[in-house]
Amino acid sequence: MTEPDVPTAPRHWEADVLLRDGRTAHIRPIGPADAELMVEFYSRVSDTSKYYRFFSPMPRLSDRDVKRFTEVDHHDRVAFVLTLSGQMIAVGRYDVIRPGEAEVAFLVEDKHQGRGIAQLLLEHLAQAGRERGVERFVAEVLPDNTRMIQTFRDAGYHVASEYEDGVLVLEFPITATDTAIGLMQGREHKAEAASIERFFNPRSVAVIGASRRQDTIGQALVRHLVTGDFTGRVYVVNPTAAAVSGMPAYKSVGDIPDEVDVAIVAVPAESVQDVVLDCAAKGVHGLVVISSGFAETGEEGRQRQRRLVGLSRSYGLRLIGPNCLGIINTDPAVSINASLSSVMPPRGRAGFFCQSGALGSAILEKVQNRGLGLSTFVSAGNRADVSGNDLLQYWEEDDSTEVVLLYLESIGNPRKFSRIARRVSLRKPIIAVRSGRTTQGVPMGHAVRRISAPPQAVDAMFRQAGVIQVDTLEEMFDVAQLLAHQPLPRGRRVAIVGNSDALGLLAADAAAAVGLVVNKSVALGADATAEDFEDALDAAIDDPEIDSVVAVYIPPLNVSGEDVANVLAAVGEQSDKPLVSSFLGAEGVPELLRVPDVAGSTAGRGSVPSYPAVEYAVRALARVVEYAVWLRTPDAPPRVGDAVDRRAAKAVVERVLTQHPDGTELDQPTLAELLAAYGVELWPVRRVASLDEARAAAEELGWDVVLKATADHLRERPDLAHVWRNIDSPEEMDDAWDSLSSVIGDPAGAGFVVQKVAQPGVPVSIRSIEDPLFGPVVSFGISGPITDLLTDRSYRIPPLSERDAAAMVREIKSAPMLFGYRGSEVVDVAEVERLILRISQMQNDLPQVRSLELALVLAGAHGASVLTAAARVEPVTDPRSDWFVRRMPALPGDTIPS
Repeated sequence: MTEPDVPTAPRHWEADVLLRDGRTAHIRPIGPADAELMVEFYSRVSDTSKYYRFFSPMPRLSDRDVKRFTEVDHHDRVAFVLTLSGQMIAVGRYDVIRPGEAEVAFLVEDKHQGRGIAQLLLEHLAQAGRERGVERFVAEVLPDNTRMIQTFRDAGYHVASEYEDGVLVLEFPITATDTAIGLMQGREHKAEAASIERFFNPRSVAVIGASRRQDTIGQALVRHLVTGDFTGRVYVVNPTAAAVSGMPAYKSVGDIPDEVDVAIVAVPAESVQDVVLDCAAKGVHGLVVISSGFAETGEEGRQRQRRLVGLSRSYGLRLIGPNCLGIINTDPAVSINASLSSVMPPRGRAGFFCQSGALGSAILEKVQNRGLGLSTFVSAGNRADVSGNDLLQYWEEDDSTEVVLLYLESIGNPRKFSRIARRVSLRKPIIAVRSGRTTQGVPMGHAVRRISAPPQAVDAMFRQAGVIQVDTLEEMFDVAQLLAHQPLPRGRRVAIVGNSDALGLLAADAAAAVGLVVNKSVALGADATAEDFEDALDAAIDDPEIDSVVAVYIPPLNVSGEDVANVLAAVGEQSDKPLVSSFLGAEGVPELLRVPDVAGSTAGRGSVPSYPAVEYAVRALARVVEYAVWLRTPDAPPRVGDAVDRRAAKAVVERVLTQHPDGTELDQPTLAELLAAYGVELWPVRRVASLDEARAAAEELGWDVVLKATADHLRERPDLAHVWRNIDSPEEMDDAWDSLSSVIGDPAGAGFVVQKVAQPGVPVSIRSIEDPLFGPVVSFGISGPITDLLTDRSYRIPPLSERDAAAMVREIKSAPMLFGYRGSEVVDVAEVERLILRISQMQNDLPQVRSLELALVLAGAHGASVLTAAARVEPVTDPRSDWFVRRMPALPGDTIPS
């Protein structure tokens, strides 16, 4: 006899998760092997919690109970457990009680209640239920179990309740509504921000691997903590020394008598795992692993890094690194330099995240030289756990950080980055440098999934999120010093005030090249005095037709320019319009142009940034103007209306995948049905292989048709005639068939089709794909080979807003063709934007649609006709990174993103 198949759960149901307090845990489906863990867990739960769960005294679980709870089919009976340090600390389950409806229940160990665990279990159970066809959850709760009742009400679902026999019965649909998703993302934001806050504001730090030798990493870490005036306690761990740098050394972190918030680890790579276990036993919150020898060294290092991250998370620890430079917080109340850099940057308004340790040192020196100042700094090294997304979550709420600077060598989860950055950008500007923009390459230590979307899609994601993307670190600092010290401009109108005609002309040319409008140019002459500058600057700032001012000052011989500097500083401090300068060719914020800051920064609000060349000043100003325009452009989610039928579209996809489990190209009737569910009408088309079939198709369509070839080698070829229009009789069809066949040469391979004639218009195309890294990506362009050869397409990452769709239509170089080019009619742009939004929504709703192309859409003055379309559907093997549940980034080597 053969053993019966044991039901298995989908692999993506397992994940690391972040609790409300910033600690980690692991969630996974339950299994028969959990019987012993279940018994141990239940023995630690209080009688009160047991009573709330089962409505009766149930001091222990019988063998039958254990078997029933741990053996499920992962379909109609689904259960998840939450584990920490190898122990089960919570369990949640649902049991289908009728088609589409399941009863849900939880049990959380008492000492872990209040950490948001029930909410996490509910999120993951609801997603599993949606995947298994469950539409509604039912829960029975005792009326005085207020905490559990609040858990259901806080989930964002519409909860209906009634009393039955003294029990409160809660019912709610588990559809992933915008409200439910928004509340889930709010919980995610708070948990991730809390996990980073402990790194930046520790009360105590342990340096593990501290050394007495002056030329070692461990010694440098201790020295920088002490000389940086860290306000907390510093402990050193060295098993072979009695003291390090005059401080008593402990053999292990467990020997430290007081609590330890953060451990800075600088031991050989093979010893780091032992440190994790010691820190977990001590109750340390997080690790900053300076040690190298991990994924950056090759396959053996990658496996070591994977074990390190898995072990850290299993014990509730967050990890920065490995192979990182460290962290810095310049807040005088903390003043921590837990890094290898001897430079403690001045206090400032910018938070900086980078990945390269070597580059991090250069960045800190550049910040100090420019007088920019930082609030906080993180070098994440291999970015094995803590990433830029985590830092964005923290900086969004950090009052000390007004500008966010990112140097990104890879993006592990661009979809989540786009979502968070779009929200943060509404409050604080984000400036990013992204290496590998052309090659799509990533450093060796970074594990990311492959990407099929073109580089333009990544750039579009940044623009869509309001991120100011720059090409170099120098340009990042140019823009940052403007945003940190000057107000945002209201528009593109610029005044140029200077004492050099030549530099004034250079500034005007540079402004025109980057889309700024010079409304005023004041040439004061080489002998201009400070009073002349003051009058001209005041007049420019008071001018309602001016949005920002560029000041140029090159002093005559033997003149210091201090009087002019005083004027610039005074005007810059009082102005509500940005003032930038090229003052003495200086870089950064010179001492003479700084305004004192009550918050302790070396250069406060109103300080005037200076650039070594006017072109740099204008370029930085243009970047800030683009951000200000993005910020002030009204935005609203797309109006879906009644034309979208998600249920019908999903049914089409499921039907196709039932017939073709490995995926297939959709035939035209099926594709037309799918598009119709999203309010997109596909123009009827008939494929024909002979003249008789062409005649019959034209007769069926009512004549006034076109005959065209659709084979790839013929379609959209300007050098071959492949379309015959306005065919209105059998005789005209005969002529069209003979003429096209003679031109094409191989009519059997031409892929002839017959369609009704559509209204004239501009041919455009809309495409979407499901990218392995990005998820859905949508693009737009004019149809034709020239567009493809010149890559004149716009890209966006769904979900799209109306602002996104409007920008896509207008930002391609060939956009004038849609707006009356050379006297032609202006097309129905609103209809084109509607089609973009509908295709975007479909791609966002249906990850099974691997690719979709409306290859030929004729956009006319009174509508748009979709003439040619194609699509492919495939089963979803890996979920998207934001699959309506919270999950931490997958371990290096996993394929499930997060």
